[in-house]
Amino acid sequence: MESGAAEPTVSAVEVESAVNVGGNSSIIHGWFSELSPMWPGEAHSLKVEKILFQGKSKYQNLMVFESSTYGKVLVLDGVIQLTERDECAYQEMITHLPLCSISNPKKVLVIGGGDGGVLREIARYSSIEQIDICEIDEMVVDISKKFFPKISVGFEDPRVNLHIGDGVAFLKAVPIGTYDAVIVDSSDPIGPAQELFEKPFFESVAKALRPGGVVCTQAESIWLHMHIIEDIVTICRQIFKGSVNYAWTTVPTYPSGIIGFMLCSTEGPVVDFKQPVGFINESTSNSDRPLKFYNKEIHQASFCLPTFARRVIDRA
Repeated sequence: MESGAAEPTVSAVEVESAVNVGGNSSIIHGWFSELSPMWPGEAHSLKVEKILFQGKSKYQNLMVFESSTYGKVLVLDGVIQLTERDECAYQEMITHLPLCSISNPKKVLVIGGGDGGVLREIARYSSIEQIDICEIDEMVVDISKKFFPKISVGFEDPRVNLHIGDGVAFLKAVPIGTYDAVIVDSSDPIGPAQELFEKPFFESVAKALRPGGVVCTQAESIWLHMHIIEDIVTICRQIFKGSVNYAWTTVPTYPSGIIGFMLCSTEGPVVDFKQPVGFINESTSNSDRPLKFYNKEIHQASFCLPTFARRVIDRA
């Protein structure tokens, strides 16, 4: 952990006063309210029982608090990244949508994902031999290991290689065709994650994938960010010559209650993201952590889009 980070624990009395948590968000009278120019005119609030940690890394403000209804909550620059109650809906979907769409993946790269949840899910696949992760903020990893052990357990898998650094630079150095799958677990396109939504980054991802390789990236909300989604779809159709699809899932503590994923494959063996072909091995080290959200039916249904979103994506 970097020096200068604040040590945890703020009492319930202090929570009742105003606390700045980074960005435009704050805790007032014991309630955390998530405010951002990316979702103007609305906010989602959670009641705070106790602030467990507040600190600042080289890149962002970090906070962990105990909520009344969603367990512990991780916040980066005032934006909720995960809660203990609903993290499964995000971690399982961003991982299994791509990995269950190909047979016997062996090498997987994660960009971001410093909480370890995606690693936890990747570890379910016995076919995988190498799991690389590149996270820019080491403090996210440290804080997750301390406060979210059931999520950060993914780091304990011996196949995991952790690289602390810039994901864009890491990808540029990857030999062509190295990975079967790349999973981009990014925050919103503000601050350190901005480059992960731009064309040069997707070009680097495509080069790092083998023929018929797949990528899944966090792709915002159809209720709030159709302009961003339209741009991402347009970029991906220019770069990926296999399949390009958009899927979504429900996550109650994310803005608008849902989040989307961009799923693409490179030219080569055909990938039909809507029809899972892979198998999740739950009989190994994850036998004590059964899936909570993902199943074959949810996989297929996640690609069914409301008409307004389908129109925009189809014309992009």
